Amino acid sequence: MVYLYATIAGASDLVSGWFALGVRADKLQARYVIAFASGVLLAVTFFEILPEADLKSDSLFLGLGFMTFYVLEKLVMIHACGESECDTHQIGPVAVLGMALDNVVDGAGIAVGYLIDPLLGLAITVAVVLHEIPQGMTSALIMREAKWSRFRILVALGLAGLLYPVGALLAGLIPPQFQEKMLAFIAGDFIYIGAGDLLPEAHRRFNWKVILSVIAGMAFILTLGLLVPAA
Repeated sequence: MVYLYATIAGASDLVSGWFALGVRADKLQARYVIAFASGVLLAVTFFEILPEADLKSDSLFLGLGFMTFYVLEKLVMIHACGESECDTHQIGPVAVLGMALDNVVDGAGIAVGYLIDPLLGLAITVAVVLHEIPQGMTSALIMREAKWSRFRILVALGLAGLLYPVGALLAGLIPPQFQEKMLAFIAGDFIYIGAGDLLPEAHRRFNWKVILSVIAGMAFILTLGLLVPAA
């Protein structure tokens, strides 16, 4: 099941990129998708991941996860863009490397979460899929602006998506005593991406709909947590 979750996460890259290529950039309304994804990431972190992590002993890994993705995003990663133009990153081998590292870590996070609790693995998968939707859309649009062919863009996104199962496979090598530390690292990653990357991008301009989208993302996870155990 964990590899199915990782495959679904990888497919979200390809599908969202394919969708973005067929829609005019100014018609995507991506800021609402980004805001919803931010709410989901933060809710999964606060209500699902952190209660399972041992913060008293693993706070270092929480901070390390935050700082690692802060540095990666500022130096090499493509970040989601809520406006019609993405003017802060140029696509290239370094940016592709950053995206690849992100996908491997997210795939490992899905697997570790599943090993600790299958419902936690599901929650992390939902968070990853929803934050990869604006990521995949942004990547496709930047590649198109860089004059990449449609075929080349979709191949690049497909290959990036394959790294989620790779991350899940590598997570099997993590000893059980280090799984909670990995979970704390993923929490730091999600806090940075949700609050430090997605949320500011969605709020470039004040918009009540953006605020409601963030709240809706958090409410979605809380509702999912209530419904799934009863299923």
